[in-house]
Amino acid sequence: MSDHSRQPVSVSATMTAPADRLFAILALPANHPRIDGSGMLVEGSELKISGVGDVFTMTMHNAEMGDYEIANHVVGYEVDRLIAWEPVLKAASRLEDQAGIGVRNGVRWIYELRTLDRRSTLVNETYDCTDAPDWLRQAVKNGARWVDSMTATLAKLNEFAED
Repeated sequence: MSDHSRQPVSVSATMTAPADRLFAILALPANHPRIDGSGMLVEGSELKISGVGDVFTMTMHNAEMGDYEIANHVVGYEVDRLIAWEPVLKAASRLEDQAGIGVRNGVRWIYELRTLDRRSTLVNETYDCTDAPDWLRQAVKNGARWVDSMTATLAKLNEFAED
């Protein structure tokens, strides 16, 4: 694959909410099913993310893997500015997926927030699979598979913050 195919995929949106409100939503994994644009998140941990090294879980489902659980290892954290994690398969209902349990595959999800003024924030969501194995990058089209879902997630995040 060319170097161009190893670029992270990002989507940005201006939110009509302050960064601290948006960050509070993102820092509580139990909120993520409500803002998920992919429709794959079933349930998120009730424990608030508080820093690098935290691990939070997500119960998930999709047509390809059925039911599964992800342990997300927080690798970036800056209050009201950044949350980033690496997902690791924790449990899988399909036998063929169980070989990937516990394997860090080089993927990162990153939310960056930049205050524009008292009432608005620029939010950037990034899916970074630049360090993932070739098979995974191909399966997600180097992240392009997630662009529509990420766009929907940011719209739902903005709606949730306005409630």
